[in-house]
Amino acid sequence: MIKHAWIGAILLAMAGLAQAQTYPSKPIRMLVPWPPGGGVDTTTRMISQPLAERLGQPIAVENRGGAAGNIGTELFTREKPDGYALLMASTSPNSVNPYLYSRLGFDPIKSFTPIVLISSVPNILVVPAASPFNSVQDLVAYAKANPGKLNYGSGGVGSSQHLAGIMLATAAKIDMVHVAFKGAGPAQLALVAGHLDLVLDTPPALVHVAAGKLKALAVASKSRNPAIPNVPTFDELGIPGVHMGAWYGIVGPAGTPREIVDRVNREANAVLQTPEMKKRMLEFAAIIGGGTPEDFEQYMVSELKRFADVVKISGAKAE
Repeated sequence: MIKHAWIGAILLAMAGLAQAQTYPSKPIRMLVPWPPGGGVDTTTRMISQPLAERLGQPIAVENRGGAAGNIGTELFTREKPDGYALLMASTSPNSVNPYLYSRLGFDPIKSFTPIVLISSVPNILVVPAASPFNSVQDLVAYAKANPGKLNYGSGGVGSSQHLAGIMLATAAKIDMVHVAFKGAGPAQLALVAGHLDLVLDTPPALVHVAAGKLKALAVASKSRNPAIPNVPTFDELGIPGVHMGAWYGIVGPAGTPREIVDRVNREANAVLQTPEMKKRMLEFAAIIGGGTPEDFEQYMVSELKRFADVVKISGAKAE
């Protein structure tokens, strides 16, 4: 029995080595559990082409949107763990939705094999160009003197904009009215038109900042963003703990062989360090990820834990 077990272990190791040496031998599918456009889709398409070149096989991006990323993510968990179906995991389905939905159909951590963190992007406090507020201090002072008079927009209940607003209101001890839109785009347009007082938006809002239609007052991250180095963090302004953003990372289904994980991780890390990718990430106001699969798993776990209290305070629920 011992001899047979020993032989079996050798054969299994040899099979894994052969798989690693031949992978990939056919095109790869990268699933995006969101419609085209938006941060998850943009990041996926940004990384897919150079990653495909390094892997030596095409990567076809497939969009399967619905239920804030839940539908496509659940479908992905049924894929074979052979490395030919990968998923761009992200904040909503893997960090926030577990607290918003009573049933997900997947475990945000255990249903996946973490491969590599691609990037993270911070939320940015923006106000209309004609706003009387030229600093966060101005805005907070007005909010304290006029409880419930300020309104902030978001892409929907439980979105990063909504939860960032909750963080700001809690940290600064102010009362603001939340206005939910069907997507971040409509909220941006309402802000530009002056129908909202503020939005804690994602980097696409910087297009309007560059065009002079919005003003950026603060970044919801621990350090300043290289894309807008003159904009301070909330921590610097004496409002600590307002850290909100989106993250994006490649995962495989649970049980994906380590040899395949290491290959994709190695090539993705190489892509992230190229001057071209660094330039594109900076334009997107993204912080480059990278690191080991273990690093990414720890990050996913910490983000999942971090959002528990934020969602609870928000009182947000979705079905």
